[in-house]
Amino acid sequence: MSKNLLLLCGVIAVIFTSYYFFSQTDTLAVKLHNVSKGEVKSTVSNTRVGTVKACRRAFLAPSIGGNVAHLFVKEGEQVKQQQVLLEVWNADIKAQLQLQHAQIKHNKASSRQQCELAAGAEREAKRIQRLSRTHNIISEEQVDQAATNAKAQKASCQASKASIDIAKAALLQTQASLDRTIIRAPFDGTIAEINAELGEYITPSPPGIPTLPPIDLLDISCLTISAPIDEVDAYQLKTGMTACVTLDAFIEPRCSGVVSRIAPYVLEKEKQARTVEVEIKLSDKKDLADLLPGYSADIEVLLDSKEKALRVPTEAVLENNQVLLVNEQSVLELRQFKAGLANWNFIEVLSGLSEQDTIVLSVGRDGVKPGISIHEEQ
Repeated sequence: MSKNLLLLCGVIAVIFTSYYFFSQTDTLAVKLHNVSKGEVKSTVSNTRVGTVKACRRAFLAPSIGGNVAHLFVKEGEQVKQQQVLLEVWNADIKAQLQLQHAQIKHNKASSRQQCELAAGAEREAKRIQRLSRTHNIISEEQVDQAATNAKAQKASCQASKASIDIAKAALLQTQASLDRTIIRAPFDGTIAEINAELGEYITPSPPGIPTLPPIDLLDISCLTISAPIDEVDAYQLKTGMTACVTLDAFIEPRCSGVVSRIAPYVLEKEKQARTVEVEIKLSDKKDLADLLPGYSADIEVLLDSKEKALRVPTEAVLENNQVLLVNEQSVLELRQFKAGLANWNFIEVLSGLSEQDTIVLSVGRDGVKPGISIHEEQ
């Protein structure tokens, strides 16, 4: 009796197991999602990684080559506009400058002498003219000679004054040559890098041959994030739009950004992916904290948003705005809807679906297609 009971229990177990197995193989386990309302944002993101940039950056080198005679700053030092940073050997130019200062003094003294002689000659010519009119002892030839001498002396006076101007112009030229041997800060900033040593010969970069600049100067009083936006999206952007910035070095996004500049041209570096450079400026001091020029960054510019829009996850949407809808018999059917705002996370539903409709999330799973029976994955 007990053997028959055990045999019956075994048969029942086999039947139940077979039924469960075959009933489960008739349906496919998928992830489901109930259509609901929530916030949907329409955004535009960069196609390639962007960069945090200082508002101003200058790679400084002297206008002429020479050996470094003086290096007045160190890396990391704060400098002021027009502060002298570096000077190459220029003793010969400084000596020429002193010579020209002395030449100007000499020309001024010679000019005073010549002009005094001119004044005396003019007074002498006037006296002879008076004597000629009142007495007959002065010949006409003497009067003419005196007048000519006075004019000649006056011309010499003018020439001596012109020589002073010439000497001053030469001085300015020499001063300009001296300035070409000196690097001054074009703005207030921080010395980011120095690529020169005392006594080392430095020179400006020849055209087409990049070389390290002796001094790299940064103005980090303000920072911008520059990133390329695909040409098909760039037309939607306007200055003043809000944006979020995401950095690899930090977890939380920084969302006080504003579009400050949109380049007026399309970059053609990659013919298959032409882009427009867009700059974002962060306004919140907290968002600017710990940022350094050179950090990689991504931007997301907000075009429009709705707080309570009917939406579906973007990952559930197939081509032509279609989703796999679960009907009352738990069978999948293809349903197309009219889309509104969209981003990487959600797409707004304008029509074609209603709240509490159930759709499939795992649309890429093998076997998931219209007409099959499904059950929700546990």
